[in-house]
Amino acid sequence: MAEGRGDPPPSLQLLSSPPASKRPCLRPAPRGPGPGPGPVFPISRPRCPESLLDCAAKAVAEKWAFERVEERFERIPEPVQRRIVYWSFPRNEREICMYSSFQSAGDGLPFRRGIRLLETGCVDNVLQVGFHLSGTVTEPATQSEPEITHRVAISFDRCKITSVTCGCGNRDIFYCAHVVALSLYRIRKPEQVKLRLPISETLFQMNRDQLQKLVQYLITAHHTEVLPTAQKLADEILSSNSEINQVHGAPDPTAGASIDDDNCWHLDEEQVREQVKQFLSQGGYYGSGKQLNSMFAKVREMLRMRDSNGARMLTLITEQFMADPRLSLWRQQGTGMTDKCRQLWDELGALWVCIVLNPHCKSEEKSAWLKQLKKWGDMDICPLEDGNYGSELPNITNALPQSNLAQELTSFMPRRTVFTRAMEACDLHWQDSHLQRIISSDFYMSPAYQREGESLLFNPQGLPLWLDHVPTACARVDALRSHGYPREALRLAVAIINTLRLQQQRQLDIYKHQKKELLQRGMTSTTNLEGWVGHPLDPIGCLFATLTETCRVEDDNAMDTGDSGEPKPPVYQHVPVWGCSDGGESYLALALEVALMGMGQQRLMPEGLYAQDKVCRNEEQIVAKLQELELDELLVQTLRKQAVLLLEGGPFSGLGEVIHRESVPMHTFAKYLFTALLPHDTDLAYKIGLRAMRLPVLESTAPSGDVGHPHHGISIVPSRYPRWFTLGHLESQQCELASTMLTAAKGDMLRLRTVLEAIQKNIHSSSLIFKLAQDAFKIATPADNPPDITLLNVALELGLQVMRMTLSTLNWRRREMVRWLVTCATEVGLRALVSILQSWYTLFTPTEATSIVAATVMSHNTVLRLSLDYPQREELAGCARTLALQCAMKDPQNCALSALTLCEKDHIAFETAYQIVIDAASTGMSYSQLFTIARYMEHRGYPLRAFKLASLAMAHLNLAYNQDTHPAINDVLWACALSHSLGKNELAALIPLVVKSVHCATVLSDILRRCTMTAPGLAGIPGRRNSGKLMSTDKAPLRQLLDATISAYINTTHSRLTHISPRHYGEFIEFLSKARETFLLAQDGHIQFAQFIDNLKQIYKGKKKLMMLVRERFG
Repeated sequence: MAEGRGDPPPSLQLLSSPPASKRPCLRPAPRGPGPGPGPVFPISRPRCPESLLDCAAKAVAEKWAFERVEERFERIPEPVQRRIVYWSFPRNEREICMYSSFQSAGDGLPFRRGIRLLETGCVDNVLQVGFHLSGTVTEPATQSEPEITHRVAISFDRCKITSVTCGCGNRDIFYCAHVVALSLYRIRKPEQVKLRLPISETLFQMNRDQLQKLVQYLITAHHTEVLPTAQKLADEILSSNSEINQVHGAPDPTAGASIDDDNCWHLDEEQVREQVKQFLSQGGYYGSGKQLNSMFAKVREMLRMRDSNGARMLTLITEQFMADPRLSLWRQQGTGMTDKCRQLWDELGALWVCIVLNPHCKSEEKSAWLKQLKKWGDMDICPLEDGNYGSELPNITNALPQSNLAQELTSFMPRRTVFTRAMEACDLHWQDSHLQRIISSDFYMSPAYQREGESLLFNPQGLPLWLDHVPTACARVDALRSHGYPREALRLAVAIINTLRLQQQRQLDIYKHQKKELLQRGMTSTTNLEGWVGHPLDPIGCLFATLTETCRVEDDNAMDTGDSGEPKPPVYQHVPVWGCSDGGESYLALALEVALMGMGQQRLMPEGLYAQDKVCRNEEQIVAKLQELELDELLVQTLRKQAVLLLEGGPFSGLGEVIHRESVPMHTFAKYLFTALLPHDTDLAYKIGLRAMRLPVLESTAPSGDVGHPHHGISIVPSRYPRWFTLGHLESQQCELASTMLTAAKGDMLRLRTVLEAIQKNIHSSSLIFKLAQDAFKIATPADNPPDITLLNVALELGLQVMRMTLSTLNWRRREMVRWLVTCATEVGLRALVSILQSWYTLFTPTEATSIVAATVMSHNTVLRLSLDYPQREELAGCARTLALQCAMKDPQNCALSALTLCEKDHIAFETAYQIVIDAASTGMSYSQLFTIARYMEHRGYPLRAFKLASLAMAHLNLAYNQDTHPAINDVLWACALSHSLGKNELAALIPLVVKSVHCATVLSDILRRCTMTAPGLAGIPGRRNSGKLMSTDKAPLRQLLDATISAYINTTHSRLTHISPRHYGEFIEFLSKARETFLLAQDGHIQFAQFIDNLKQIYKGKKKLMMLVRERFG
């Protein structure tokens, strides 16, 4: 039987150079009758046991290359050949799915489209010749595209597809829908596929005439494609010295692979490179990050199927990652990569750990991987494990002087890249006998007589332990699970959990002996230097996923072709732990327990923004997984037990009584515990929440027991706080925990008081306390029910604390906070409002107290809201007036007007407020404030008081000659109009002030004109007589104003002529016209104006054009 050597494209098959050794086309011994036209596959009967031939053929077809079978046996009967060829095609649709779609669902994916093509009868002309399958797949016509038929060819070997060709020209990592449709047709309908033995077998049965006829017919049918190739081959065969005649036999593309060929699924390496490069170039946008994560998931899927393409595909991905041009750019600029990109690199590193920990990989493979990893790791652009470029980053830490010890520590720290852990994992092996027994048996235990005393291999119950660095041990679990050994992974995971349990108990015993000393110090230096949550290898997430995977209720419709919507949350069921003696253990309960252990571990906050952000993100991921568990009695029991242990765990627990100042806070974890425990054990839930509320890193000084940061060795930043980049997020989580507890404590005065005290003690951010106050207020005042007065009081107390915290500091939300507090106090009642009015100086600025607080309290809406009677209204008004007067005394500039307004209805208070204004007028009040109050007084019917205040305001004003648009002009005109309306005496008193303060000619002329238009004293002040005569500009007080106006015009004219430009000549002539109008008000005004013009002509005769314009207008 001739040998197959792959399946090159049809146009190149005859040009391919044959390998050195060939199986001969001719056989020395005659075979039986040929296969003839070839029957189709026999129809298998349901429930019929397989024959021994089929059992053997299945095993051989999966494991042996057909060339090896031919070498082993001199003659293979044709029925045996048929069954081997039959069983050599892949049998599992999931394998086809793996190579045609990402794991994410969607109707547009090739696998689902292939199923639709198959089910709608689009596959036809299916023929299997040896290890080669061909057929046609027709794409139905659409509105925009006509019907089109594609020719599909598939080569396969040992239940793997080794090459595919499709007329659609698909360029993708995955098989197209047409290849999927043909493959599934062969898997689902094998009885409808015509089967032929490899073509060399058919040729062997032909005589010379038949062979010649076959070749000539073949050339005739495809003469345009194969005629040149046929002639070339004929020439070589006829030449005795040609290379083709030196080789025994001839190639057969339908005869399967040779012994030396790699037995792996077809993977288009070039397309993998191109797509990864394209996704990276998009920088995480347009869903590229999701696509790359899907490619990583595909690698894990391949590993789980024990497909060698997993490592091959990851190598291709890594090569493109290392070729990313942004790496060198980030390094040159000293900036960190984006979070999305950083997460992709983390997953890349974790996958390589899985690859090298393959329990059945050969030492040569591991050596090759180690060599490649070292090559990548040694490159300067290789990202570091901590997410930065180490000491090369120009940040504040490097700008500060470092001690010699700090420099030495930095110099001795090895460079750890994202591949370092994978390189370290290359030194791990699976030959340990204890480890082998753990993963190979569910019933591996120590004999009962050996269970007394300490043991490093078994716990007191005889169950096996695995004492290893926890993240490394979990990496082994992940490797077993990833490489398709779920049962073994579960066994090792259980051993690790038993080890953690024993360590937890021993740590508790140690703490009990040291408890008194640690509590006296109030702080501990004992904590884990390497946290499990946020670790690059994600040990807790790995154990949790391994344990819950076996408990997950699978959806039987996972391969269905129906429309796929949002992913459904997983459903879990309890699965007993295999080999457990008491039968009470469940993998689901173990998953919950190990997650609680990991989350509750006391650990130091790592250095660096990325590492700290990763801790927060990993916490949230684990909590999200925990929230998917439906808590039943067994899980609640586990939850309770672990919560108690964490509370009693001392320095080994993040919820213990004593923690290191820089321990990772437990707020996110405690919020989950509180919510989960609340329906089952309220007291325990509140103990957890109150214990976790703390945030020691924000305390001003560390107690004497704090021996420093053992992880850092030395603080190189002389700061009160360490560099916690995620502090804002941590504080918001602390606030979320407090809000959850406040909500739960509604109606319980004692618990509310306890939670309130914890908030006041531990939360240091005014904005977060304000948020808590708002949350409490919202919960306490539901729309459909009466308010909860206890929770309202808590909201008010929190609001008062915010007021005190922000009184002397700038806060852009301060006005909002003040308004909210008044609203809250109004909801609480009269006594709350009276209290804040009486103690305003500890809560508000004088301006806030008068303009917001007192004004709101005195409003009609507040009276209606509280349904106050007359004595209550008077009490409230009295407090508000007292506040107003106190504020006016303290800050008259900003509070005087508000005080007058608030005291309007009380004569004594109003007079007191007015006197405060008069006293402050000469010292600290501006003219604008005094004018505003003066206008208010006139509006309220106090014109004489208004005049007095206006006079005081004029004394503070200074209006220059060129300030003809000054905002105070309207006030000056109003003050003059007021004094004019009051009478000649008031006008005479004001005009000297105006002349002294106002030097703008146009303003003075406007005042003069207004005063001459009507008689003074029109305000009708009681007890005064109005003469009704117009005032003359030749007599006082207007004479003084006229002289000042003329003088202002003369001075202004000279000032303007100093720097005048031709474009302003016209405007200047108009100005002189207005000046003439004022001059003419005087008896000798025309003479004065003429002299003025003559002086201008003489002084500014150099400005000929301007003087010409002056002569034209004024002579």
